[in-house]
Amino acid sequence: MSINIEKHKVGSQQPCFIVAEIGINHNGDVELAKKLVKVAHESGCNAVKFQKRTIELCYTEAELSTPRETPFGTTNGDLKRKLEFGKKEYDEIDAYCRELGILWTASCWDEPSLEFIMKYDPPFLKIPSARVRDEDKLLKLHRQTGKPIMMATGACTLDHIDHAVSVFDPGNLIIMHCVLNYPASDEELNLKMIQTLQDRYPGVSIGYSGHEKGVDTTVDAVVLGACIVERHITLDRTMFGSDQSASLEPHGLEMLVRNIRKWETASGSGSKSVSPAEEKNFQKLRRK
Repeated sequence: MSINIEKHKVGSQQPCFIVAEIGINHNGDVELAKKLVKVAHESGCNAVKFQKRTIELCYTEAELSTPRETPFGTTNGDLKRKLEFGKKEYDEIDAYCRELGILWTASCWDEPSLEFIMKYDPPFLKIPSARVRDEDKLLKLHRQTGKPIMMATGACTLDHIDHAVSVFDPGNLIIMHCVLNYPASDEELNLKMIQTLQDRYPGVSIGYSGHEKGVDTTVDAVVLGACIVERHITLDRTMFGSDQSASLEPHGLEMLVRNIRKWETASGSGSKSVSPAEEKNFQKLRRK
């Protein structure tokens, strides 16, 4: 089972598709966003991902007016609006990603956001964990795009996942095991869930969206069979932002990509044979 994401085949027995989640770590600065795109490209990632929201649909007025001291104002609404890119910024991001030759997409948190992002003809779409439960209309609109769908499963039960899977074409869906905590501790990661999902949905590709610190456990997810991995990235984890501490800095991202590719090279075929080098050494070591 594999899914085509532009020129990439994604699925079992295919190279892991690596997504760098920029999300809102750009802090409303398109130049910072472009620096993060460049980091992802130079690290060997296959794609970058942003997040798109219609603020007034995703948050209540009470939540937006909640006092919150940030570099961008004194309310939660000031922060949320500052972090949201519009057409001007996404036009620039789209042009820059095309210039570098890296794919980009966004998690769409509501219907107008999905309509907005579809104007850029993204190669795939991502449904965030917070929109999987009780969001039939948004799920169905995603299916109608015909795009490959990555679906996060943080804070979802198997019943929630069963229902969401029933909405989609299994051959065009990637279920992303995910823990909805930033950062998530090792004890929370439950990586064996990747195999549980593989057994429960045999016709569906399974990936991993990690919010932990470090790279080792994300590589472990690939060893367990994740065909896509996604990690948040940042230039500096000490920057302002709720996702920064669960993100990889440039060196960590480079290490992640390198170690995943090293595993793929070392994992082999699983069949046993004697290589010419082994035979040569055997002949040297055997007793005459």
